[in-house]
Amino acid sequence: MGWGNGRTKTGWKRAEPEVVAAIAAGAAQLPAAFLLWWFHSLAADAYGRGYGGGFGLACLFLFAPGYLPVLGLLHAWTNTLPGIILADLALARLRWPRWGRHLLGVTLIGVGWAAVTSLLWDWPFLAVALVLAALGVLPVLAMAYTRRKATGSTWSTGRTWSAGRPWSTWGVWWRAGVSSVALFVLAFAGAALADATGLIEEYEPPELSAAKVAGVWRGDDGAELRLLPGGRAESARMPAEGEFGSDEDMVVCDGAGTWAYATEGPYEARGRVVVRLSAGSGTDSGCGDETTWRVSGTDRAPELFVIFGDPDGGELRILKRDAAR
Repeated sequence: MGWGNGRTKTGWKRAEPEVVAAIAAGAAQLPAAFLLWWFHSLAADAYGRGYGGGFGLACLFLFAPGYLPVLGLLHAWTNTLPGIILADLALARLRWPRWGRHLLGVTLIGVGWAAVTSLLWDWPFLAVALVLAALGVLPVLAMAYTRRKATGSTWSTGRTWSAGRPWSTWGVWWRAGVSSVALFVLAFAGAALADATGLIEEYEPPELSAAKVAGVWRGDDGAELRLLPGGRAESARMPAEGEFGSDEDMVVCDGAGTWAYATEGPYEARGRVVVRLSAGSGTDSGCGDETTWRVSGTDRAPELFVIFGDPDGGELRILKRDAAR
């Protein structure tokens, strides 16, 4: 890559076309990646937010020319280039093609980022590592091709051929734009085929009965809701709808009251648990109002959720059935 004398202007000049290629390739693959992510999200519950992600996806594509180069630059400096440097410094003894060592280096950097996100935000380690590794393939190959075109070196090492004229920065970017459109079309065709053949199934909430809903449900911050047979409810540190006209969308309540379960509604075919507290702390400040929890999750791991405030940007609270039940 020419990092050996990278502190000099000559070293940077040698590396610059490869860096531009990494940034452009990283940006070019993102629309297809966003599309695949959206199709994958159809198999998960959106918890009643928005339009299933379709509106947000449309906005992403509308403003893509403005932010894609920035994301490509960010991806290059946090994932691709650190992986290249790691490979050149620590993996040089491997008898692999240089691009193969670079792919391994980028994969290792992705594993490191996956560990960080898993520790800080509890993201799935394996999924993040695989996604970052996949997003590193095209930039690495683009850099290898740029280096091969500029120097005449082969894909492995040693032999050379007649070097061509390197592309200008504009030449790299317009080719990246064409490649981005092609990748998007391929991704859309593949995802649409998978959806049509049933490989991607749209999420449907579980169908529960009142008997299955009864039990203990727990949420964040120590929230506990006991739905007892006969329609009695007991709550501790439970989020609830603020009273009408209040500035607060959500209040925290302790007390007892009633609950009822409904399986049909005017807007969605999703079970609902309506909880109303009649006694306990806070019942004069909104806790006595109804709070409607909707069914989510799966048959084996059902959930109850509610959104306080704006349906698209409000605070989402989720309750999960107590495993000891």
